[in-house]
Amino acid sequence: MRCCSSRCICCGVNGFLAFSSAFLVSTGVGFEYILAKHAATAAQKLPSLADKRITPHVLRHTCAMHTLKATRDVRKVSLWLGHASLQSTEIYLRADPTEKLEALAAMAPPSLKPDRFAAPDKLLAMLKSIGRSTNYVE
Repeated sequence: MRCCSSRCICCGVNGFLAFSSAFLVSTGVGFEYILAKHAATAAQKLPSLADKRITPHVLRHTCAMHTLKATRDVRKVSLWLGHASLQSTEIYLRADPTEKLEALAAMAPPSLKPDRFAAPDKLLAMLKSIGRSTNYVE
């Protein structure tokens, strides 16, 4: 059976619609279909992927996070993603825990001067009594 026009992207084949690869790639649904197919194949080699929801948005987000980690430049991430403003890209700064860890590591630890701690006698007596007691809620 021939297609109804030269621009038709599908034709009947054994009762099913056979879509052209150009249609599948050019539409979001088509890309999701191809991605799901490849994710299922990858899950056979890496079973932990089977529990994950892999979508085009997840790929886009992962790419953005890798670009941010590699360049440390939010402007490049914004350019890569095609965002109109940097405000749209700032969410990736908050999503990256390494930024927070680096800031924490850059801070100097609190300086404590070595000294002897002398606990008050009342505190020591209370702790000793709790240690001997079997009923801790007194």
